[in-house]
Amino acid sequence: MFIQNILTKLAVSPFSPAEWMGLPENGSFHGDEVGHLIDVITWFMIVLFVGWTLFFLLCLVKFRQKKNPQASYQGVKNHASTHLEIGVVIIEAVLLLGFALPLWSERTDDFDQAKKENAVRVRAVGFQFGWKFHYAGADGKFGFIDRTLAKSQGDHCLDPADPNGFDDFVTTELKIPVDRPVILQVTSTDVIHNFSIIPMRIQQDAFPGKDIPMWFTPIKEMETSVVCGQLCGEGHARMVGSLKVIPQKEFNDFIAKQSKTAADKKK
Repeated sequence: MFIQNILTKLAVSPFSPAEWMGLPENGSFHGDEVGHLIDVITWFMIVLFVGWTLFFLLCLVKFRQKKNPQASYQGVKNHASTHLEIGVVIIEAVLLLGFALPLWSERTDDFDQAKKENAVRVRAVGFQFGWKFHYAGADGKFGFIDRTLAKSQGDHCLDPADPNGFDDFVTTELKIPVDRPVILQVTSTDVIHNFSIIPMRIQQDAFPGKDIPMWFTPIKEMETSVVCGQLCGEGHARMVGSLKVIPQKEFNDFIAKQSKTAADKKK
């Protein structure tokens, strides 16, 4: 409990070492909780880095060849290093059991609430090496997905015979409204990818043949990148998509325009 209290105080510190080191500013409703955990781990890594660096420098001075011309074959006689290692294990256990698991549980429980709040739903389809985004269109209903219809990488596999999909459309840029829950159904058409939006403090593995939900609520308008967080081939580093968080009215206009264009093409 003592260790957890110390870590909690570090988590709510106004200074964020993770953001100072380059982590983008939080852009989602739940992101501060994840950011606090990242900051705690970053503080822990800083302490370990400083401690082991000082120990390394001490060894260079204390056990230099000039002072110790003959090697000692007896080794360390005390258990200080063992105690330090046990302390590190205890802190890691506190991070896992006291912070990570409760946060994971809370995020999992939030899904039921997100489904009740008129969430925007989009399918995120990963492929080597890019992302496509399948929208349900103005009617809010996705057409039937038949994966046997896949003709190319990133194919959203929409059944053309299903009337619910007459206004479905696919884009290469993800657009979502600000201050409204979003549920992304993440999938892949080839290998395992990982859909990661760092400013939203969220990511989800994309598996071939499965649509797995990830959910969040953006709290500010922004333009950012969607990246693949899972090594997926030689083009992994180039697998970057685009995300725009826009006002609700602009989002409504975007859906209406794209839906009409899609419906006209299918007539």
